[in-house]
Amino acid sequence: MSWLVTVPVLVPLATAAATTLLQRHAAAQRVVSHLGAWALLAGALTLLAQVNSGAPARMVFGDWGEPFGIVFAVDRLSAALVLVTAVMAVACLTFQASDADPGPAHPLQLPLVHGLLAGVGGAFATADLFNLYVWFEVMLICAVGLLALGGRTDQLDGTFKYFTLNLVGTLLLLLAVGMVYAVSGHLNYGALAQALPQAPAGPVALALAGLLLALLIKAGAFPLFAWLPAAYPTLPAPLLALFAGLLTKVGAYAVLRTLADWAPRASAAWLAEALGWIAAATMLVGVLGAAYHWDMRRILAFHIVSQIGYILLAVALASPAGDAAALFYTLHHIVVKANLFLIAAMVWRLAGGYDLRAVGGLWRARPWLGVLFLVPALSLVGIPPLSGFWSKLWVLQEALAQGRLVWTAVALLVSVLTLYSMMKIWMEAFWKPHPQPGWQPPRDARLGPAWAATLMLALITLAIGLWPQALLDYALAAAGTLGGGAR
Repeated sequence: MSWLVTVPVLVPLATAAATTLLQRHAAAQRVVSHLGAWALLAGALTLLAQVNSGAPARMVFGDWGEPFGIVFAVDRLSAALVLVTAVMAVACLTFQASDADPGPAHPLQLPLVHGLLAGVGGAFATADLFNLYVWFEVMLICAVGLLALGGRTDQLDGTFKYFTLNLVGTLLLLLAVGMVYAVSGHLNYGALAQALPQAPAGPVALALAGLLLALLIKAGAFPLFAWLPAAYPTLPAPLLALFAGLLTKVGAYAVLRTLADWAPRASAAWLAEALGWIAAATMLVGVLGAAYHWDMRRILAFHIVSQIGYILLAVALASPAGDAAALFYTLHHIVVKANLFLIAAMVWRLAGGYDLRAVGGLWRARPWLGVLFLVPALSLVGIPPLSGFWSKLWVLQEALAQGRLVWTAVALLVSVLTLYSMMKIWMEAFWKPHPQPGWQPPRDARLGPAWAATLMLALITLAIGLWPQALLDYALAAAGTLGGGAR
């Protein structure tokens, strides 16, 4: 039993409450928000150190014992994701202090941000299927609030699409949770791992199929991903980076936890086969959508979809190596994707827009910004020695080892098309001259916090790429504990 398992939820909730009370004191609200983010980071580091040196941290709430009480359990898998969540919170809140598309200030924005972080942390920490549903609800409520805060027509339109499609996923998730309980009598992950193999195979398969369908909607997988590119680009840059880095990864995490940790092997086998083909379609459709668009936010939003496909492909391989590759890829992608959105906002501030046809000239005016962009952009493509190279290498190695030639070919094709999208941004925003004669970047741009946040994320990407073995060893150890180490 360890109180540290409450850190991913209690720290953001306490910060959300404090910032709510400080709505009329904007400066104090910002200070408390930053303190809360750094406290979450400190707690996440401590939690990671604890679970990496011993058994998973667990706590049962109330007077009910397992498997009937509410249980938080953080193992190596969830501890790593809690840590990267805290890193994203610090980076995005730091970036918000710049004038690179921070969006209009609103007294409810920071409380909703920390409420969202609490939902993400709760989903990673819970060991109970119904409580996973509850934390998805918390994320949905806070996300809808943040999407609608600006009140612009495009924001309200995006909010409606986000809410409608995610509500379908939420209702399906609740129905699937009820079906799982009906066939097993349990919702605790550990109890499900024991009870489901003894239950009738047909009802178990139906319940798990419904559960995975709901989680794939949350992850932004094919074919129900339209809410993502419709809603995300309407957000201010720091919120967009936070959404892009975290929200779909919670759905992908839940898919991994379900198939690798407690689903019966007989059901998990055919579900993984179906998941692999869904992953291939997700990769391909996402990257084609990105290739079509000229707005940097929409290009990068569609690349969230395509990169989720890689993570789901790793999960579909249904092996310890595949599970480790899924964790490695998730951690890499959270950092890279958030950083790309933040750098796009810096381009917006300096060059005057997100539409690539209306900007240019930044390589000559701000060459270091061009270098900074290349780090996450080439990592997303998978160029060595950056983190994306190792992430894709280990996914493709395992796919080839299992003889999944079609999945491998699709993944390689998607990497080539990803290179096209990243080079389109490079050539249009940095290399070509600005379309306005005599254009110069604004001298009054306040980008110090933006540089700090993006440089921090770029250094993490470089560190993972240059020293990948430590993270790979950690990911393999995390994968080895899933399903009791039986896979």
